[in-house]
Amino acid sequence: MEWLSAENVVAVGTAFLGIVASGVMVWYERRVPRRKRIGYRVQMDNPIGDDVRSGRANRRLGLFDETPGMVDATLVLLRIENDGSQGIDRDDYTGPERHGLTAVFTDRTIRGVSVTQPTDTDHLMDHFTPERGFGYEGSRLRIPRVPLNHGDHFKLLVLLSGGDVGRAIRLTGGIRDGEVHPNRSATPDDKPPLFSRAARLISITLTLSVVTLAGIVIARDDSPPKPPPMDCARGSLRITGSTAFAPVAREVAKEYEKKCAGARITVDARGSEAGVGELVGRGAKSGGSPSVIAFSDGLTADGSRELVANRVAVLAFTLVVNKGIDLPHGLSLSDVRRIYRGQVTRWKQIDRRLPDLPVVLVSRNADSGTRQIFQRQVLGSWERAPSTSLDCVHKDDRSAPVMRCELDSTQQVLDKVAELPGAIGYSELNLALGNKGVRRVSLDGAAASVEDIELGRSHYPYRGVEYAYTYRSPAAGSLAAGFLAYLGQGVGGTVIRAHGHLPCSAPAVLPLCADDEG
Repeated sequence: MEWLSAENVVAVGTAFLGIVASGVMVWYERRVPRRKRIGYRVQMDNPIGDDVRSGRANRRLGLFDETPGMVDATLVLLRIENDGSQGIDRDDYTGPERHGLTAVFTDRTIRGVSVTQPTDTDHLMDHFTPERGFGYEGSRLRIPRVPLNHGDHFKLLVLLSGGDVGRAIRLTGGIRDGEVHPNRSATPDDKPPLFSRAARLISITLTLSVVTLAGIVIARDDSPPKPPPMDCARGSLRITGSTAFAPVAREVAKEYEKKCAGARITVDARGSEAGVGELVGRGAKSGGSPSVIAFSDGLTADGSRELVANRVAVLAFTLVVNKGIDLPHGLSLSDVRRIYRGQVTRWKQIDRRLPDLPVVLVSRNADSGTRQIFQRQVLGSWERAPSTSLDCVHKDDRSAPVMRCELDSTQQVLDKVAELPGAIGYSELNLALGNKGVRRVSLDGAAASVEDIELGRSHYPYRGVEYAYTYRSPAAGSLAAGFLAYLGQGVGGTVIRAHGHLPCSAPAVLPLCADDEG
């Protein structure tokens, strides 16, 4: 009979074994639910110096014995990793403190900490800053709320004193629907069996059945080509608009291209309004929905009815000044408005303790969404001081009270403010954090902080919602639709947070995104 062919027999047998295996896995999953887990282990706990014996038993002569407070100096290498089956986001940490975890080194005092990790997770380094809670005091090391995908890890090299090696080291903190626990790696002399004897027998039988069936299918050579993943789309996509959000767009585009073969995404950031204008022009010319997405810092001023806005993230911005201008208490909104109206021409007019330098206003051009949010939420009006310089150095209009220039990107503003004594400008917060030539400026006593904004602890005014605009709604299955969906998924949200923003896809952030004034 035709149905008793070798292929059908093997297929039925493989299906039967698959059903049994699936039942076992369902039973196992019910007995052992998936959990979020952070594991840690000490990979090194060594004294620093020569292991020399003296007259007193087991006394160690270290390199720092003559240095005050550094008796019995030791080095500890602590590995922290996501060894669970699910990714961990910043809001999965449940502690009330700003930081996420605490490492305690019993009977020892922390003298210094260095963070190390594999090069393929360099973005994790952005989280280890004092603003995010990273620091130490006594025997306690504060570790920030670091988002970790499955398998991600980082290492902390800790210099300690005051105690010998082998003292207890523990990691404390909480994970929503999960746990923080010590773990260990298997050694050549300690390898527990992975499977029972029955499991090995079933696995071997199932493997042989699958191999036999695969051989029959290959021999027939009539199998259809493997389709791409259902959420992937092929073709070309152009991303334009905001320069402040461009680093996020580039990284998400790179991740999408790695996942989806045949997708080609280019990012050309030219400013929010310039990007939206290009989108409208292409849409009107094509008569449909072009494969273009324009990111805008805040709602666009373009009144086209064909534009469709997608809320993507909450961005925090900040005023910045040249590092030679020290404003420990920041500026009041009143002072900022006087400066940008041209009523303050030298810094000593703000505070006699400041250097007697002329004020130089380094601004974004008219296409910038960063500038529009600054005008709306900080100045309460347009920037009234006209542009008086093309290079920010030579005043073209000598009658103007202050020098003011306009630049095309956020990075250009930061570079120019760092270069010019007396300069002031504005920037997306995360880009400013990485620039050592500028100082961030608090407003009315409130500092720019993404964490404080998310937790509702800050009234810092200079923040806004990032929008992704399309011309009409992109067709289902198009690359534009696929990219927007990917941006709102776990990978997109992780990348957005890694760049210091708050994803609108997170439940806790939704009210902040919906509260945008426009």
